[in-house]
Amino acid sequence: MVRMKQLPSQKTQELMILHQQGNIKAAGEMAIQLLKDYPKELLLHNILGVYEENQGNLKAAANSYQNALNINQNIPELQFNLGAILHALNNNEGAIDHYQKAIKLNPSFTEAFFNLGITYQRLSQYELAIESYEKAVNIQPGFYEAIANIGTIQQIQGNLEEAITFFKKSLAIFEDGRGHYNIAGAYRNLGNLSLSIKHYKKAIEIGPAEAEFYSDLGDSLWHDGNIQEANRFLRMAVEVDSSNAKSNYQLGIFLYDNKAFIEAIKYFESAQIGDSEERILYCLYKLKEFDQFKEKLEGLITKKNCSPFLATLSAHYAQNFKIEDFYNFCPSPLDFVCHEQIPELVKNNQQLIKDLINDIDNADIGQRKQSRLTAGIQSSGNLFKRDEVSFNKLAEALKKIIKKYFLKYKNEDNEFIKSFPKNILFSSAWYVRMQSGGHLTSHIHEEGWVSGAVYLVVPKDSGPDKQEGAIELSSDGDEYPRLHNEFEKKVILPNVGDVIFFPSSVFHRTIPFISKEERICIAFDVKPKFR
Repeated sequence: MVRMKQLPSQKTQELMILHQQGNIKAAGEMAIQLLKDYPKELLLHNILGVYEENQGNLKAAANSYQNALNINQNIPELQFNLGAILHALNNNEGAIDHYQKAIKLNPSFTEAFFNLGITYQRLSQYELAIESYEKAVNIQPGFYEAIANIGTIQQIQGNLEEAITFFKKSLAIFEDGRGHYNIAGAYRNLGNLSLSIKHYKKAIEIGPAEAEFYSDLGDSLWHDGNIQEANRFLRMAVEVDSSNAKSNYQLGIFLYDNKAFIEAIKYFESAQIGDSEERILYCLYKLKEFDQFKEKLEGLITKKNCSPFLATLSAHYAQNFKIEDFYNFCPSPLDFVCHEQIPELVKNNQQLIKDLINDIDNADIGQRKQSRLTAGIQSSGNLFKRDEVSFNKLAEALKKIIKKYFLKYKNEDNEFIKSFPKNILFSSAWYVRMQSGGHLTSHIHEEGWVSGAVYLVVPKDSGPDKQEGAIELSSDGDEYPRLHNEFEKKVILPNVGDVIFFPSSVFHRTIPFISKEERICIAFDVKPKFR
């Protein structure tokens, strides 16, 4: 048997010194040369893996780590290194396998538990992710990143109070900008804009400055009615990182909403995420740039078949110019309006309505400024992600009605029904409380799929025409440019305990009322996971 030459101890020492000094390039280049003579030397394959990883050659790094493991599979750090590379290459199953092997070899390998949790979290296997993070924290109680990640999962699952508890624990161990950013997002989803703004500002103060810190602070300030400061921070976000898609998009939305359409187009073009293309179309339509609009519309129709926002624009353009609408999202959307009474709201002497109003009156729910709303207030955050029992009961009651609605229309040949949400998840829910003279101008919910409202209090006096306080649904609205007035509309006067919902492509508004009684409803959006 021919024995393989062993790497001289002097060379080993030289390599280790270079590696410890952080001179990864020199160590890697030396390893490449030495491997010609010592192809079975584990240390050389490992150092080469580190070098390739540092150079961004992830597949080559994975090969080097695998070569090292072929020599000796019982080194937990090597299993971990390969797992981390496979994670970076989006090979999640491979990453999990090697993290688990590392843990089997070293049951106290904290970082392996943490990385295993990150991989499970990426795969939305939240229970396994939390279990892995908890094991990391049990080994290292001060592992604040693992504690914060448990908070993030709780937030994703809608458990906002629990998320805040974990974020507070993490911040108590180590106060960093990311920690304050995390808790700010949870407070915002809970509807507490003031605490959200406070923590976003703290995130920026501690740093390091990240574009999303500035853009989310700007967005929160905007919803809190501080337009000038919102504008400043949203622009600072783009200055911090002009390539950040989210920051460009949020600034575009702000400008779009404030009717600065020409400037908004610039930022949507830079963002190129989500519905940026539809937003550009909207701006062109509002600017009456019909030729550019038509050209971009034709291109979008061929590649986006699941966009309620695009359906609104396409339908309005077609009706405006009296041509055929070729977009088959939901032709004749007013035929898909649902108006029903919710049994859970009217039984037991309307007890659930009383509970809902009590929670609206007394729970710590923030308010957001709404430019379309007159003589009224609107809540911030998502009511259906709060802990109050009344909101959870209403959400469950709505799910039943929406599922029943789908079964009624399930054979319809349009994309609205074909891609209807399999699981009813409320992406947003908020109350709107109006006083005498209150109304909400015409709009759509651009990010929804199904939109609607549940009516808790309705003024008894609906005026001489019996339409005051009613909801008007139409194919026209939001001050879209009109060449004529021949657009469809439907007016529905709701009763207490009713729900009205419809495709999110439908324009809707509240007809002003002069009754001295309040009008209280809870509005909501449902959208599929792919949106």
